[in-house]
Amino acid sequence: PLFVLMKTGVSLGVMTLLQLLKQMKKIFSFFQYKDKEEVVLWMNTVGPYHNRQETYKYFSLPFCAGSKKTISHYHETLGEALQGVELEFSGLDIKFKDEVMQTTYCEIDLDKAKRDAFVYAIKNHYWYQMYIDDLPIWGIVGEADENGEDHYLWTYKKLEIGFNGNRIVDVNLTSEGKVRLIPNTRIGMSYSVKWKRSDVKFEDRFDKYLDPSFFQHRIHWFSIFNSFMMVIFLVGLVSMILMRTLRKDYARYSKEEEMDDMDRDLGDEYGWKQVHGDVFRPSSHPLIFSSLIGSGCQIFSVSLIVIIVAMVEDLYTERGSMLSTAIFVYAATSPVNGYFGGSLYAKQGGRRWIKQMFIGAFMIPAMVCGTAFFINFIAIYYHASRAIPFGTMVAVCCICFFVILPLNLVGTILGRNLSGQPNFPCRVNAVPRPIPEKKWFMEPAVIVCLGGILPFGSIFIEMYVLHLHVFLDYRCGCGFPGLRSCSYVSCFFLWCFRMYGLFQTSFYFGYMAVFSTALGIMCGAVGYMGTSAFVRKIYTNVKID
Repeated sequence: PLFVLMKTGVSLGVMTLLQLLKQMKKIFSFFQYKDKEEVVLWMNTVGPYHNRQETYKYFSLPFCAGSKKTISHYHETLGEALQGVELEFSGLDIKFKDEVMQTTYCEIDLDKAKRDAFVYAIKNHYWYQMYIDDLPIWGIVGEADENGEDHYLWTYKKLEIGFNGNRIVDVNLTSEGKVRLIPNTRIGMSYSVKWKRSDVKFEDRFDKYLDPSFFQHRIHWFSIFNSFMMVIFLVGLVSMILMRTLRKDYARYSKEEEMDDMDRDLGDEYGWKQVHGDVFRPSSHPLIFSSLIGSGCQIFSVSLIVIIVAMVEDLYTERGSMLSTAIFVYAATSPVNGYFGGSLYAKQGGRRWIKQMFIGAFMIPAMVCGTAFFINFIAIYYHASRAIPFGTMVAVCCICFFVILPLNLVGTILGRNLSGQPNFPCRVNAVPRPIPEKKWFMEPAVIVCLGGILPFGSIFIEMYVLHLHVFLDYRCGCGFPGLRSCSYVSCFFLWCFRMYGLFQTSFYFGYMAVFSTALGIMCGAVGYMGTSAFVRKIYTNVKID
């Protein structure tokens, strides 16, 4: 039975990943229409404007649907399901190039309960989202008068659709027909469709959502240039200091090599050479440390690949495609985690490599899934569309257990066999060298905190550009930008956002905590790899007895 269960689980995991790969191939397979062919208007979500993540099904408000037969919908991508996209057919009859004059498609019997629901939505500035041929459309539910006593509902959806050849390239919505909400009345909902030719190319139809005026603004480009110059300055400054120090130390150590053995024994080692017997000592917690390094290398690989794919392909043109791509790439790069984590653990003399493999494989997925499932319970309590379906949870768990874990095992075995042998350029002392007392600003906690100021400064200046700074030191503080990022998003929430409520607060801080932790792990791993290569290089070039 156990074998059958494992075989079934592996099949489910592989099938889920293959389905995800097929869905990625469908990213750019948009519709082509014939004249009079049906065009579907999907109703997505509705929610408060200031709480963008707090969304509900469109028909959770007492809207009415058209008389056309409902079309069943299923989630096209895993990322779409995880992001809470719940498309429902509007019931409106729309055909390609077939104009529709203002037509009433349904009526709302406005009793007191329905009126109160609309009034609540208007007071909280509810807006809704729709889709036509994967093009998003936004509209507002209604508005209140200046005194806030009377509330009005927009009842007329005026659609203007642009087409180029046999494809839809532009959609605009105008809300009209303002009707006062009076209990025990009937409100007619109407729509119209106007088609117009457009010169917009199909591959450029999402450009209007990118706000080109923002990217052409001089202040934005000045900010990018400022961040870039800051990186160049910091790299040059650190490199200059290190090269001057190393050149001077190499000159001293070369003179020592010319001395005879007696003179050399009478002299004392100084500088970084005197810690050569301790610099390659295993960490105090090698299992956790190697798992963090392996996870950080994997996160770095995923970030790099996803950024390159996003630059080459327009992932923003498909709902949930960015998240689906990230999940697929993370699963595919699991051997990177196992290779670097397993090899480092073996170099440090670790023996419980199976436990290390499990911790390394499930460290990031457990953190992300744990946060997502916690927020999911809150979303279920709020009846929000962000609630993740149970089937999607099972699919994610199958990917973790039957795709990520086996690939991580392969990477661990390769890492232990190919680069798991200690190959330090100098010996490690059996007894640790006593560390003398030092001033307060040389304590590890202070160095770690100060080491993250400049990297975080670049991230603070320009959040749209990824900067990775590696500072070479005996104790590295490269992972601290993650904690600073967590502090930054907290201040941003308090002073720049107008969010409110338990759901939005937990959603924001939950996923920002995941982002900040992942950023810290990635920066720490990159910093460790850089400092390890640097330290190994300088000790290789010096003769040590």
